[in-house]
Amino acid sequence: MPELMPAIFFGHGNPMNAVLTNGYTEAWRRIGGETRKPKAILSISAHWYVPGTGVTISTSPRTIHDFGGFPPELFRVQYPAPGDPQLARRVQKLLAPLPVTLDDTWGLDHGTWSVLVHAYPKADVPVVQLSINESQPASFHFELGKQLAPLRDEGILIVGSGNLVHNLHTYAWGRHMPEPYDWAVKFELEARQMMLAGDFKPLVAYEKLGKGAMLSIPTPDHYLPLLYVIATRQPRENITFPVEGVDGGSISMLSVSVG
Repeated sequence: MPELMPAIFFGHGNPMNAVLTNGYTEAWRRIGGETRKPKAILSISAHWYVPGTGVTISTSPRTIHDFGGFPPELFRVQYPAPGDPQLARRVQKLLAPLPVTLDDTWGLDHGTWSVLVHAYPKADVPVVQLSINESQPASFHFELGKQLAPLRDEGILIVGSGNLVHNLHTYAWGRHMPEPYDWAVKFELEARQMMLAGDFKPLVAYEKLGKGAMLSIPTPDHYLPLLYVIATRQPRENITFPVEGVDGGSISMLSVSVG
């Protein structure tokens, strides 16, 4: 019987990472090369944050350039990975009786393709995206992650893409930021310790973790993909952090690998 596929949360950071070569992108490429090639990828991206749960069903999902003010080279990036309608319907079945829309209008947003363009540069692995329902609490998303866990036994790589710490109001736009903010470092360290201990309840109820958590997670969109990933952890599975770093003082680039 083949081993479970891992589930991986990527701190994707600045969209420009899609066209840059740096420590983060080199690590993403290494992760893709060292991970058994999946049958398909289910991606939960911070950037499909809408009032409902949907899954992409297109056979050729479009590359969405969901940002502004960046150089033309970033808008020229295309990630022509195929879709996987069969996986979309499998996700719908796993999440039943929750209503899950089979969506043919969304595609692959930059939370997904800015990472996968490095991890799977040939775009030869089918990709399906699952939306994040903005109207539901963190506990709802953690439970969905548990329901999706069987996909790991079916050759599917579950990917979450966001940032554990994501505060754009304090980000060093155009300024040199020599050291990350103390609160960002402290919250990331506490979250890592909880994950290593398998103590996920405080991470689900993150609003109770104090001021550092509130500064690190001013809005939940970039944090919730992490909960989907850690919720798939099986008993005695390891959690590792294959990518580390803080960008601009307040964006954690931490990646979290389950299994």
